[in-house]
Amino acid sequence: MSLWTSSIAGLRTPLSSPNQPHLASLRCKELEDSLMTMHSSLICAFNQLLDMKDLNTGFHSTRLAEWSVRVAKDLGMDDRVLKDVEVAALLHDIGKMGVPDSILRKPATLTPEEYEVMKKHPEYSWAVVRLFPDFDRASMFVLHHHESVDGKGYPGNLKATEIPIGARLVAVIDSFDAMVSSRPYRKGLPLEEALRRLILGSGTQFDPVVVQSFIRIAQAEFPAVFEATGTLTTVSL
Repeated sequence: MSLWTSSIAGLRTPLSSPNQPHLASLRCKELEDSLMTMHSSLICAFNQLLDMKDLNTGFHSTRLAEWSVRVAKDLGMDDRVLKDVEVAALLHDIGKMGVPDSILRKPATLTPEEYEVMKKHPEYSWAVVRLFPDFDRASMFVLHHHESVDGKGYPGNLKATEIPIGARLVAVIDSFDAMVSSRPYRKGLPLEEALRRLILGSGTQFDPVVVQSFIRIAQAEFPAVFEATGTLTTVSL
């Protein structure tokens, strides 16, 4: 019997006599806490796998999660959606495990053919995250984090509010972090230039409401986020 099956079976087994309902409630709470701990451990494990595949991709996801939680709170999202946003930010690139190293680590611009392969990673990521219990919404945030509000993104060519709000949020911060991070073939952009490019893409590639929220936070907290995630403000990807 698997751990998941035994946990479910435990919920169906009488936990106490009718005169001890508080013990049943306590046991159910312990099981819920255990399952949440398992969720967190698995998410961290997958992020560690990203580190092994490409160290800076893991750091990128950690920074993304830090930014995403701050922006989601600023936009007034409830705790359940907040958690899904954080999971999506941490695991949005897990599908890159399925992209060949020759493409993922290429020290130059990708060819059109290579870019088509790279564009598959949101679908690969979705295929992983959807297997987590209770993370159906997070998996959709992951799947659609490369959509554009004008409908020219991928994989679904969704437009505006057709794109889940968590995906619109991750899209902005993912692009920003990529812009300010250095790669083998280019140096990262200064903060103000990256923010300027977000503004230019507002309403076409990016959700304007998310962009405005992120800009307010980034201008005030840019160094703090990099410090909180244990990375430098000039990062090599």
